[in-house]
Amino acid sequence: MKTTQGLLQLSTLALWASSIWVVQATGFRLPDQDAFATARGEAFAATADNPSAIYYNPAGISQLEGHHVRGGAYGIYLHPTYESGGTSYDNEREWHGIPQLFYTYGPKDYPLSFGLGLYSPYGLSLRWPQDTGFRTVATEASLSYFTINPVVAWRLCPQLSLAAGVTVNRAEVDMRQGLVWPTQPFDGFRFKGDGWDVGYNVGLLWKPFEKISLGVALRSTTTVNLKGSTESFNDVAIPGVVPASPLEKVHAETEMPFPLNVVCGLSFRPTPAWNLEFNADYTDWGRLGTVTVHQERRPVLLPAQDVPLSFNWEGSWYYEFGVTRYLNEHWSLSAGYIFNENSVPDANYWPVVADLDRHFFSAGTGFKGEHLTFDVAYQFGYGPTRTVSGSAKSATGQSADGDYEYLSHALLLSFGWRF
Repeated sequence: MKTTQGLLQLSTLALWASSIWVVQATGFRLPDQDAFATARGEAFAATADNPSAIYYNPAGISQLEGHHVRGGAYGIYLHPTYESGGTSYDNEREWHGIPQLFYTYGPKDYPLSFGLGLYSPYGLSLRWPQDTGFRTVATEASLSYFTINPVVAWRLCPQLSLAAGVTVNRAEVDMRQGLVWPTQPFDGFRFKGDGWDVGYNVGLLWKPFEKISLGVALRSTTTVNLKGSTESFNDVAIPGVVPASPLEKVHAETEMPFPLNVVCGLSFRPTPAWNLEFNADYTDWGRLGTVTVHQERRPVLLPAQDVPLSFNWEGSWYYEFGVTRYLNEHWSLSAGYIFNENSVPDANYWPVVADLDRHFFSAGTGFKGEHLTFDVAYQFGYGPTRTVSGSAKSATGQSADGDYEYLSHALLLSFGWRF
């Protein structure tokens, strides 16, 4: 009995490490916030000529006169896979949908423009089958992160604009992991919490030459105080060891840091019919250091009331290239490519993210009328096999070692109206 309780304590500590790590995974950042931008491989910071500039580079809204509303949805099919010992496993949460809505107002002959964005810069979820070889390392996690973003842009001169905004952010987290018995698919441990925080974003758009424009955008760090509870459960009683679910529920909270993001872009327009752009997009996941989980009281399954957790994340880059061909004053075609670096070394690897280098290819078309605009884009994502070895083991001896691959298909639709 004492041995079993000791294993429960160690396994629960491992759960906390994986759970909090899940929220910060590169795989849960959502850079796709507009169909036109996604068709161009997200290379949009130096173009930023529709209301979604509120997200990509808020200085770009200074190019929009009058009232503009633009909304859309990002639908994605996620299919990471894991293979170990000749057996392959698939993610069980494959379909996701994320909406966006943007509004801008640029008074005529006035240097200031105003905007409001509603979008989700982080999100999605993963759930692995209960019979994987790492269920006591991690089983599933979900994150909802919603941002309300008012911005103001100032056009200093025809060639230069600056912008700043406030981000009001709400995060909701639900994370689970198996406990001790690798062959027992009914036990687990859960943390569920939510909270708010406020940050900011700034942008610059500069056109030093007629055919060249430069864009820089920064999104600040946020630290959300997640308040909720931890819960251990076992759906089937084990005589002499544990009763049936639930075992215990304890109020808990933790401060969850979200990263700084900076993007720099260069757009080259050799003729009015062509727009080529390259962006370098950096996310500072390295700020995730030690996170401490505070609980109202010490649970039976944990050796301490406060549990400090240390991580060794690394910052990662998106390298984005896009091209648009304007066929006439109404129609355009776009294509793009992204290379996304992984950010988690093998020693800290957790399967609920399946982090690895990824390649994204996209294409789309758009229409711009006097009042109505719309764009549609398709994006294909591929991550070549990453072999993980030497990852941390849970109390049962399970680890995340194995081969991981990534595959995704996404469709984006965006509609706008000018009035």
